[in-house]
Amino acid sequence: MGRIAGVTAAETRERLLGAAAEAFALRGYDGARVADIAAAAGVSNGALYAHFGSKAELLVAALRAHGPQLLAKLFAADPDRPITELLTVVGRGLPRRRDAHGYLIVEALVAARRDEAVARPMRDYFGERAEWLAGLVRVAQDGGELDGALSPDALSHFCLLLAMGSALVTPDLHAVDEEEWAALLTRVVTALAPAGNTTAQTPAPAHSMAAQTPAPANDTTANDTMAQTPAPAESTAEQTSAPADTAATEGGFTVKVKINPEGCQGHGRCYDLAPGLFGEDDEGYGHVVGDGVVPPGEEQAARRAAANCPERTIEILQEARHDGR
Repeated sequence: MGRIAGVTAAETRERLLGAAAEAFALRGYDGARVADIAAAAGVSNGALYAHFGSKAELLVAALRAHGPQLLAKLFAADPDRPITELLTVVGRGLPRRRDAHGYLIVEALVAARRDEAVARPMRDYFGERAEWLAGLVRVAQDGGELDGALSPDALSHFCLLLAMGSALVTPDLHAVDEEEWAALLTRVVTALAPAGNTTAQTPAPAHSMAAQTPAPANDTTANDTMAQTPAPAESTAEQTSAPADTAATEGGFTVKVKINPEGCQGHGRCYDLAPGLFGEDDEGYGHVVGDGVVPPGEEQAARRAAANCPERTIEILQEARHDGR
């Protein structure tokens, strides 16, 4: 595969994604040359195409790995934090200036508008993010934070439109006072709360903005409502108490985890966060330990691992029990 000596396939892929994100963000899809990306990563063109079937596939993969991730990171760090507070924290950063990687989504949108080869994987990209956001909305509705009469899909789409608008209307084109913007967001969140619920009327504490302090280069504050999808929507549902058994159960179903080996890039977050559920193979890729059945009490660790997977290769599955219970 044209690997660099001493470098795993996962590390080579990560180098390619970093180089691609930089090139596409700075020069756009048409202006970035595959040969230059391969050279920047220190590999041959052949090695690049061994990992990615096309330039379009490389663009969307780079967007998944180095695009907006703040919301997913905040959720993974504190899954019990109110969803409306997470959205407010992220929303406050939308009008701000972002680094070069923050414009990667813009270049991907422009390319999708012109090239069907890019549009196809971008539809999947948006669909996954919309589904994940809708899952968060349902969690907030179940917890009484958001009005249950609202359409999760419509509210998810609303968040995506805000995010994309902030990517296109930069501070250089039109700026807004941060305090006025924060006050507006608070009013919006309050309007979305169930009747009689006043908890959403309190703006997120000032110290919560510390979550937006500079992080790794791939973490941007713009468009963060399009964060990497950590898991399918059903994985964010509230957990039910597991019976004394060897497998966690939810609603009569056995909970299992699964990794898509073709998407794993070997970041290692899954086995760092849930070592009882995931392990590392000889090349540094993650794999499921045993048959993937989640033991009682490990459901939160499974969700945290899924939420921190940049490539969204971890699935939380529910399988019907066959023991009569």
